Amino acid sequence: MAADALASPLTTVALPAALGLIMFGLGLSLTPADFARVGRRPRAAVVALACQLLVLPVMGLGLALLFRLPPETAVGLMLLAASPGGTAANLYSHLFRGDVALNISLTAINSILAVVTLPIVVNLSVAWFQPGELSVGLRFSKTVEVFLVVLGPVALGMLVRRLRPAFADAMDRPVRVVSVAFLTLLIGAAVAANIATLKDEVLALAGVTVAFCLLSLTVGFVVPRLFSVARDQAIASAFEVGLHNAALAIVVAQSVLQRPEMSLPAAVYGVLMFPLAAMFGWVLSRTARREAAALT
Repeated sequence: MAADALASPLTTVALPAALGLIMFGLGLSLTPADFARVGRRPRAAVVALACQLLVLPVMGLGLALLFRLPPETAVGLMLLAASPGGTAANLYSHLFRGDVALNISLTAINSILAVVTLPIVVNLSVAWFQPGELSVGLRFSKTVEVFLVVLGPVALGMLVRRLRPAFADAMDRPVRVVSVAFLTLLIGAAVAANIATLKDEVLALAGVTVAFCLLSLTVGFVVPRLFSVARDQAIASAFEVGLHNAALAIVVAQSVLQRPEMSLPAAVYGVLMFPLAAMFGWVLSRTARREAAALT
């Protein structure tokens, strides 16, 4: 990849700005009570976090090996697996009758934990797939950078909500709409800018990202149900575990690690996850109607 691609406005300005806007919008909807809520309903939160932090990295590793991804693309998939849930999870949870409050709490906690877990997963992935290039891993300075990228805008949004709650309520929806639209455009631009470097791997990327998304959604729903978590909370878990923050993965790959090739899995996933999540939600709704009909 040419050096000018690394220093393009897309990677140095637009992507971080889009992520900052998204995380700021998340902060506008958060209060300290969202964190306390998890303590009152710990089972669903603990199971969902276990799926996110433990199951998904193992699943990502298995898919990378199964699809025989090139080393940098494999690390990119692991980076995506380590990324927390995205704000789209809240929308899909609302549409398909999930526990949105649980989604908000999980998104906030996942975003904080990602400051620690994401560098660990990236470093281990680099050691596995690229043993001769350990310098790609996130050093302390890069960890601090991820911390600022993830939590800085969230903290600012929460501060605005605390000081100006009416303004935060009024701006919450417009910021969400603009951030989703901005993110969609940037993901498309990231795909267009970097697809030529991995043109022989496009089909493999589509296959592995579809598999990763569907498996993540399924794990996020089935595992909580096995632990007797309520259906609405399992639906929230499914979308929280299954819909990752692709923007964060892209920013870390392109702006922090300066490896655009590692952003391709997240870019392709970011485009495909929306219809896949809608299809998954439709299946859940149809199954719920059949179960209700059977009971009556």
